[in-house]
Amino acid sequence: MAKTAAPLSAPSTGDPPATGGGAVGTPFHPRVAAANHSLQWREWAGYVSPSMYADGVDIEYAAIRTAAALIDVSPLYKYRVSGPDALRLVDRVITRRASLLTEGRVIYAPWCDEAGRMMDDGTLARLDDGSIRWTAADPQLRWLEMNAVGLDVAVEDVSETTAAVALQGPLARAVLEAATGGSWADLGYYRRRSGTIAGSTVDVSRTGFTGDLGYEIWADAGDAVALWDALSQAGASFGLRPAGLAALDLVRVEAGLILLEVDYASARHALSPEQAYSPFEVGLGRLVDLEKPAFVGRRALLAERDAGGPRRRLVGLVLDWDGIERSSRQHGLPPVMSSAVSRTAVPVYSATGRQIGRITSSAWSPTLKALVALASLDAEHEQPGTVVSAEWTVEGVRGTVPARVVPLPFLDLPRKRE
Repeated sequence: MAKTAAPLSAPSTGDPPATGGGAVGTPFHPRVAAANHSLQWREWAGYVSPSMYADGVDIEYAAIRTAAALIDVSPLYKYRVSGPDALRLVDRVITRRASLLTEGRVIYAPWCDEAGRMMDDGTLARLDDGSIRWTAADPQLRWLEMNAVGLDVAVEDVSETTAAVALQGPLARAVLEAATGGSWADLGYYRRRSGTIAGSTVDVSRTGFTGDLGYEIWADAGDAVALWDALSQAGASFGLRPAGLAALDLVRVEAGLILLEVDYASARHALSPEQAYSPFEVGLGRLVDLEKPAFVGRRALLAERDAGGPRRRLVGLVLDWDGIERSSRQHGLPPVMSSAVSRTAVPVYSATGRQIGRITSSAWSPTLKALVALASLDAEHEQPGTVVSAEWTVEGVRGTVPARVVPLPFLDLPRKRE
């Protein structure tokens, strides 16, 4: 079923944003629209989502990294898989074993087409009734139904009826406990359980896209506004504030987390073989269980492994600051770093000047005080410490600056798992 959420409703502070593309508001829209003083919006899966609430992304970034933030993630596609063969469908599709989905467990996994090229990646959660909540960045209903042929399983698109908000940051647990009146210290990383907020039942998972301590809270769409209000009230004394997609993009780059159609293209949309990626090429090889008897794409992935592995790999790069300064100085300018993540593909070269790949996402990290980038490089250049050159443009003049390959993630905060 296509998303047909309720039309944009005018918040009490004025008219809804004009999108010109038929986008609609999420279940949290009455609150996010009222809070979005910057009036900066993006379209996400047919919904309007705040890019920034405040005048600068640094304010919301700081909330995620030093206090707590609320991020509306309702535009994620969400499916409920149920029935006697629910786990058999999971085993057919994802590259991991469905047996990992024990009660209260959440797993992250990619899934592929028959050529072993990634369709998407997302989380799967085993709910209290035995069903599975499956999230994705792209629509997956048809793909799941195609692979469910012959199975006693039901796949329901609950994207419109399920609201989701990410509560992220070092004080996220304190906010959640204030909102629920109970302890959440025992909820482990990638675990979930139900709770009550504002008199309504919610599902809470210890997950997120920030690389920080955090939770994602799933609720009926009709309870969204009350949920937002309760979390906002509970978080007032903890410095909680809403954060938009610009801040989310920045923290996910620091955490080395890939984004569909930015760091890799879905096999569904790829126009050539070069645009389609295997899990091994985007840093998800650890999530491919080739000992599983069968799953979509297994034969192709086995062949890729037996041939020596993929020819390109996802790596982290740190660009040399002295090189950036020199490039700017040649034009009589100081170096200027944007606070926004760049999603523009940038060529990367070897020491001999041969192009060996491209940067997919880059950002100035306020915490690391460095310009970091995710890059897809030829496999022979994947070792940490390898020095390469990245294209760098100043005043319309292209040049290069040195860059060093480093392990991912750039920022690994132990508290996200504690």
